[in-house]
Amino acid sequence: MSILVTGAAGFIGYHLTLKLMSEGHEVIGIDNLNDYYDPALKKTRLKSLTEQDHDHKFTFKELDISDEYALQSLGKGHQFSHIYHLAAQAGVRYSLTNPQAYTQSNLVGHVNMLELARHQKELKHFIYASSSSIYGDSTTAPFQEDRMTEQPKSLYAATKKSNELLTQSYSHLYGIAATGLRFFTVYGPYGRPDMAPWLFTDAILAGRPIKVFNQGDLRRDFTYVADIVDGCFRLLNRPPENSLQSIFNIGHNQPVQLMTFIETLEHILGLEAEKIMMPMQPGDVYETSADITKINKHTGFKPKTSLTEGLTNFVTWFKEYHQ
Repeated sequence: MSILVTGAAGFIGYHLTLKLMSEGHEVIGIDNLNDYYDPALKKTRLKSLTEQDHDHKFTFKELDISDEYALQSLGKGHQFSHIYHLAAQAGVRYSLTNPQAYTQSNLVGHVNMLELARHQKELKHFIYASSSSIYGDSTTAPFQEDRMTEQPKSLYAATKKSNELLTQSYSHLYGIAATGLRFFTVYGPYGRPDMAPWLFTDAILAGRPIKVFNQGDLRRDFTYVADIVDGCFRLLNRPPENSLQSIFNIGHNQPVQLMTFIETLEHILGLEAEKIMMPMQPGDVYETSADITKINKHTGFKPKTSLTEGLTNFVTWFKEYHQ
């Protein structure tokens, strides 16, 4: 099967592409290699993909999904059996100061991808990244997929909710079998520099203080990237029935307190962090907590990686990457 992965140089896209290649699938990966964080990390991921592509299964094209004509050209030159659409402008806080980046990538780019999908005659399944952020400040945990999601607390969350609505419309109009995945706080090797595991590890090793928001009173459903990829892969050949859209949570289902996360990381590093207690930040939510009953029934998905194991793997990679 020929599979398109958008955001292939991104964190989850990189790991998913490796998995697809290892299972014998041909992958076309696209990414615009933007500078939201250091493009050197994205290029390192691409180098790793090339080095592990022993059977010549991977082809990379530098392409921006907001470029309608570039995507049309790609679609005319390839027939994809499956699409994993992971490219997006990420980050809750960044959306407060750079809203246009989210409009272009997450709204215009998503519609362009849906247009690409509807003209792919051999397409069997369109799988895309939504986000746990669309639940806003829900107070009843764990979060179920049928929960009301009409009050997003950030522009990023609003764009992800819009993606689900847009996809529902295309599924109905054009018979596109589509699945949206609400990711919950993904971490692991090759992770993003703007997320807590990287920020905290980097600061603690360098002897700098870390900022602890809401005085540490936050809960997050940290989910190891290999578990996320396992769930994504299980959905490959399990499209929704009758060409309707399915929505699944994909998380660890065991949220932890932020201070517990920090203490675990301190233990792994053998260092104590200097902490600056900060107030709640605009756009943040108190808790993320995935009810994974639905995806478990559909695919058998069940996360296996503990926080200690996952953070140990991340720290090992982080130290090697910075040597």
